[in-house]
Amino acid sequence: MIAGAAAIAGIGATEFSKDSGRSELRLAVEAVRAALDDAGLQPSDVDGLVTFTMDDNAEIAVAREIGAGELTFLSRIGYGGGAACAVVQQAVLAVATGVARTVVCYRALNERSGRRFGQATMAPGLDASWHYPMGLATPAAMVAMVARRYLHDYGATTEDFGRVTVMARRFAATNPAAWFFGRPITLADHQASRWIAEPLRLLDCCQESDGAVALVVTSADRARDLRRPPVFIRGMGQGHPGGDPSETLTSGAAIAKDVAFPMAGIGLEDVDVVELYDCYTFTVLVCLEDYGFCKKGEGGAFVADGRIAPGGSLPVNTGGGQLSSFYMWGMTPVSEAVIQIRGEGGERQVPDAEVALVSGNGGILSTHSTLILTRS
Repeated sequence: MIAGAAAIAGIGATEFSKDSGRSELRLAVEAVRAALDDAGLQPSDVDGLVTFTMDDNAEIAVAREIGAGELTFLSRIGYGGGAACAVVQQAVLAVATGVARTVVCYRALNERSGRRFGQATMAPGLDASWHYPMGLATPAAMVAMVARRYLHDYGATTEDFGRVTVMARRFAATNPAAWFFGRPITLADHQASRWIAEPLRLLDCCQESDGAVALVVTSADRARDLRRPPVFIRGMGQGHPGGDPSETLTSGAAIAKDVAFPMAGIGLEDVDVVELYDCYTFTVLVCLEDYGFCKKGEGGAFVADGRIAPGGSLPVNTGGGQLSSFYMWGMTPVSEAVIQIRGEGGERQVPDAEVALVSGNGGILSTHSTLILTRS
């Protein structure tokens, strides 16, 4: 049985900045060592490594630099932010099947000071040949087209998008690790921010960050005997729509949830905290709808009454998310979920958080991965 067979036993991270001054390999090694120390394990205990295809740090190089022993499992997952929860899923499958005993998942990059997203991962290819000639050469420009359709079809406004950022900043203001720690904003601030690609403003877009995050996955039984409280991986799922999400305005969350929730044996009503992949404010509204927290097109109204804010009935992106804390390709929501389930969120901690829903999203709503993490 896969559900509950493995747990996250440790997490580690560097600081998140706009200029790390270190190589991406060094950042990866710092985060991996911190995660192992958090779990009370040694580098020699590691026999598996999983990362993103877009990570420039080869697993063998990371293993060498941390002083790992013999490895029995290496893997990489593609599709950008859609890989975030999937790298953990890959690690769980390795542990549950006996292929590896201790698997570290990691992501490291100098996205702000080093390479740029557009240069590294948006190189022209067959898909790009359709939209590059039209001037759609950045993720924001492509998402803007779909966001515009959302506003048109459902009668939403850019203020609906803005409220997502306002709530995220409220959480970030209480998170010492967040880039915008101590700096909340108002809806008027959002509306006054400059356009990036209409209808998306500057404050609708996630950050660029330098840094790294790593986490340790091992068997549930073993995790119970380690240094930190284990966070059990109860449900996992991926969802990759076969059609065109820009036509349906539906993400892969609608597919992934039908795998993850039955595996975990719980329902939406059991979720205490939600950590969503917030590359853009628009994505948060769509995913709240696609997971089933509200009906299609009603995401704006769902957010407007404050239920996703601090003290709300469904806290979302409690560390500030990628909009307001740091952007690490979906490892942001995964790491925050672990913090919340452990009860280590400090001022932003959701009381009695037992169940966390985590998402990763890639492309223009085209790839998705889901985790359900629990305390017991």
